[in-house]
Amino acid sequence: MEHFLETWGYVAVFALCFISSMGPPVGSELAIIYGGVLASGQIHNEPHHLNLVIVIVLATLAEVLGSLAGYLIGTYGGRPLVDRFGKYLLLTHKDLDRAEAWFARHGEPLVLFGRFIPLLRSFVSFAAGLGEMAISKFVVFTIIGCAVWCTALASLGFALGSSYNHVLKAFSLAGYVLAALAVIAVAVLVVHRLREVRRERNAA
Repeated sequence: MEHFLETWGYVAVFALCFISSMGPPVGSELAIIYGGVLASGQIHNEPHHLNLVIVIVLATLAEVLGSLAGYLIGTYGGRPLVDRFGKYLLLTHKDLDRAEAWFARHGEPLVLFGRFIPLLRSFVSFAAGLGEMAISKFVVFTIIGCAVWCTALASLGFALGSSYNHVLKAFSLAGYVLAALAVIAVAVLVVHRLREVRRERNAA
């Protein structure tokens, strides 16, 4: 990812943020942080000519546009999407019922603060569309959340500068442990979701 960001700069930051905010978690958090590192001009002792403000603006714009795309997919795909691809997405109609009920009660806080939770943030937009949250509220809270998130991460990278690699190495062991736990958690979740999907299809 670092080579991709160093080579393509702003384009890479925009692309990774857009894709991640649509749903697929492709590591936009690290992309934004490293964009800030490159903006500091201290990595590898070479200036990469990125501007911190532009990194923040592009990342925020990409996050908002990607989130809107995910929202529209959830809105217009909805239940027909689950009927056709639910077994591949591990979604059931009960999940849609829960999403609608949840967003009816807690839609705004979830869209706003869900932006600050890795993995969850990638699915907030799709769930908001499924829950038929008002698009005006969705856009407002998405812009606020994405702007705060992108500014914080890019500023962190800018502040780290040349110490980025040292900090990354210091947390690498903990990262491996967390990654292993995440893999186990995802495996358990997938097995559970497969059972739910099969149970609903058998009942139907």
